[in-house]
This record gives sequence, C-alpha cells and structure tokens, in this order.
Amino acid sequence: MDSRLAKLRELVTSYLEGIPMLISSPENRRYLSGFTGSAGYLLIGEQESLLITDFRYVEQASAQAAGFRVVRGEFPLLRTVAEVVSQRAWKRLGFEDEHVSFADYRRLQDLLPGVELVPGSQALRSLRQIKEPGELSCIRRAARMCDAALEAVLPLFTPGVEEAELAWALERRLREAGAEDIAFPPIVASGPRSSLPHGRASHRRLQRGDLVTVDFGARYQGYCSDMTRTVAVGEVSADARRVYEVVARAQQAGLQAIRAGASCREVDAAARGVIEEEGFGEYFGHGLGHGVGLSVHEGPRLSPHAEEDAVLQPGMVVTVEPGVYLPGRLGVRIEDLVLVTEDGCEIISTFRKDLLILGG
Repeated sequence: MDSRLAKLRELVTSYLEGIPMLISSPENRRYLSGFTGSAGYLLIGEQESLLITDFRYVEQASAQAAGFRVVRGEFPLLRTVAEVVSQRAWKRLGFEDEHVSFADYRRLQDLLPGVELVPGSQALRSLRQIKEPGELSCIRRAARMCDAALEAVLPLFTPGVEEAELAWALERRLREAGAEDIAFPPIVASGPRSSLPHGRASHRRLQRGDLVTVDFGARYQGYCSDMTRTVAVGEVSADARRVYEVVARAQQAGLQAIRAGASCREVDAAARGVIEEEGFGEYFGHGLGHGVGLSVHEGPRLSPHAEEDAVLQPGMVVTVEPGVYLPGRLGVRIEDLVLVTEDGCEIISTFRKDLLILGG
C-alpha cells in the first residue's frame, strides 16, 4: 500500500498543493488501506495515515490496514474526524466531493468552522485507473467466472423460461465458482424489452424469435468483471440479424482502435462511426465503454463526452460495449472487458461473439 499512498500524495500535491485529504468512498478507502469494512474514513497527511472507524471494525482495521494508525471513533464518525483535524491545526482539508453527501458536507462545515474544505475528487480520478498485476489477476478471475457461468446456463435459453430465472441461474453459477458477490444485478432483457439498455430481469417469459441481452459481472476479492452478450431464441428476423451484424462490426472497430496513447473520444468514435454509417446512430445513446476495477464503473470513459485530453494508458482495463436499441422492437449489445497494452489490447472476456441460436 505504500506505493499507492505515495501516488495519492503526489496527486494531492499536484492538484491541491499537498493539503491533507479525507477519503470516504469505499473503493478508495480499500485501495489505499486494504480495509474492507463498511464504515470508516482515511485521513492522509504529508507524514501520517489514519483510519477512523467504529468499535465494530477496530480489530479488522488493525489487521487489514498495515501502515495506518487506527483511531476508534464514536457515532457520528465525522465528529471524530473533526477532532483529529482540529488537533493537528489543519486549516485546509481536501475531500471527495463526488462522494460526500451534501448533508455530510454541511456537518463538516459546522464541525470545522475554521477549516477550508477543498473539493478533491478531480485529483483522485486517475488514482486507480492503471491496474497492478495483482489487480489484473483478480479481474481476470472474475471474467473467467462470467465466461463459464454463461456457458453453463445456455441450455436454459428456451421458450417459456423467465428472464428472472436466467438472472438467478447466472448469479448462482458465479457464487458456486467462488465469486464473493455479483458486480451488479444482472441485466436480462428479451424480445421487445431488449431495447432497454439497462433492462433488469423481469418475469417475462422468453419466446421463439426473441433476442436476449445478458449483461452481468462477478466480484472477486473486491474486483469486478463486466460482460454482455446478445443471443437468439430460435430463428430471428432479418432485421435482428442485420442489427447484430452492425453492432458486431462496431465492437470490432472499437477494439481495433484501443492502444496506449489513443484518445478516449477517438476510440468511441471508431465504433460509433460504424453504427452511424448504417443509419442507427440515434439508437446508440451511451458511451462505448468505461473503466472497471474495484468499481464496475470507474475511469476512464470511452465517450464523446470524455475529457479532451483523456488518453488510454497501458494497464487500464475498460469495456467496449456498443449497442443499438430500437424502442419496443429489439436491442443488441456486445461487451468485452479489455486490458490496454502498448500496441493494442488484450481481450479478457473470451466467450464467443457470433450470434448463437438457442432453444431448439
């Protein structure tokens, strides 16, 4: 964790003139300290690193957070945070403005009337983007779980099966494979519901001729995977096949555009251009991809709205997931998890991407 703390201090020095930083988001808290409890704050100054938590987690924090001094606080923990800050006579304090609620911000203001609270989320955006070997190992393991789970449940894609049954079967397989949790509630959207990009599994029963979009992920030792495939239940229409072919070509274009130094906007444009040329541009309304790690959605973003200077770097893990969604009719999304390399990318998701015709 020492190298991670050094990286944090470097970022805080660059963006916030080296002021102390209050870390509140669970992902950054775990990344920097190793602490996996559900309640706590990190206070990281130039010379010291403190973990403030309550009675329930003191023993756990002492075992997990090597290099941190554990401070037992009482509810509300922000009161203890304020006491520690006041003891050190700090006059400025960085905080995660993209995570702290307005109510907690007001509490900090009331508890620290003489301290300037400085928004610090921008300084931390690159903190977790480049993955270490151990992180990549966990992500690969989580991705393999998804590949195997989908393969195992393919026989269930038959007319009459509920979307919710498929979602539960996938989750059960992931758990049996050793996943500590699912990365997010599985998306299973069939037939006309497949036009819903984030259609949660419902009680709709699959019908012959349906396209079924399945988007799911596993969590292993804190790290997430994320994969989407669209399959067919029996023969599908010519329109459905055409949309699938367009999305498949767009995804391939996106994959081919990924390399170290590539602009995040340009990678998105490579895939989006294929869809627009085929007349489906208005039906692809989300970004091409996002980073994956301790959170299933983190930086960088592959999007038309990414920062102008955002570029890919070796060691980043991102999704490539173009989609076309025709309202009330059908939808197709194909998503791989990939590792950015110097001259391209390594595709971590290995499940086949040709249009599978299932269900007899």
